[in-house]
Amino acid sequence: MKKQLHYFLTALMFLTRIPVPPIINHSDSMLQKSARYFTWVGLLVGVIAATAYWLLQHIFSPALALAFSMAVSILTTGAFHEDGFADVCDAFGGGWTKEKILLIMKDSRLGTYGVVGLICILSVKFLLLLELVAMPGSLNRFLVIIIAAHGISRLAGLTMMHQYSYVADMDTSKSKPVTTRKLTAAELTIACAGAALPFIFLPYTFLLAILLVIPARLYLGWYFHKWIGGYTGDCLGATQQVTEIFFYIGCLLIWKFI
Repeated sequence: MKKQLHYFLTALMFLTRIPVPPIINHSDSMLQKSARYFTWVGLLVGVIAATAYWLLQHIFSPALALAFSMAVSILTTGAFHEDGFADVCDAFGGGWTKEKILLIMKDSRLGTYGVVGLICILSVKFLLLLELVAMPGSLNRFLVIIIAAHGISRLAGLTMMHQYSYVADMDTSKSKPVTTRKLTAAELTIACAGAALPFIFLPYTFLLAILLVIPARLYLGWYFHKWIGGYTGDCLGATQQVTEIFFYIGCLLIWKFI
């Protein structure tokens, strides 16, 4: 159990800015094995974002409370996934060969495609959440949807790690220790359990939202494999952001029409 706690804290340290005890072993092996808890860290980030909204909606309008909640989520992760999405927009928008795409992706500077992509995806996320919170029904349902979205979208990235090969420069990639190793069946089970947990608190019909997440994740995997032969850490960040959006779309459709 102590070893599993260390794995979780390693995942927390890797994916967020939340301080962890200094007792954690910072080895590559520990980081590789921590991937099983990425969805659980996602749940924690979702809980923080949902709690922020619940507190702030007592003070501000729903729109402003949502804006602050999104900011809290971004600060919690250090914009880890948003950065990956922006790099993917720049790389695949400006590169036409595998070598050029990977070169642009490693550039720390943010280009036009990345700026426009971030504006678009954050705007769409905000508007989807605003429409979800305005739906008649329980506020608790909306808060659980936020938590579920953070878990299921990180599971989408893990399935990409399991299906495809890592292709970036191994000496410069920040995600090298995690993404070069495929997950075992037991590790995938732990990750799936984390992603599934919030659905216990939602009507079973909301499981149908996953039907939008799956094709989005499959398309991204196919697209990345087509152009670069696999994925990079930035591709995983982009996958998390895009599948989170599709999950919100699915939940909105279910809430409205089912």
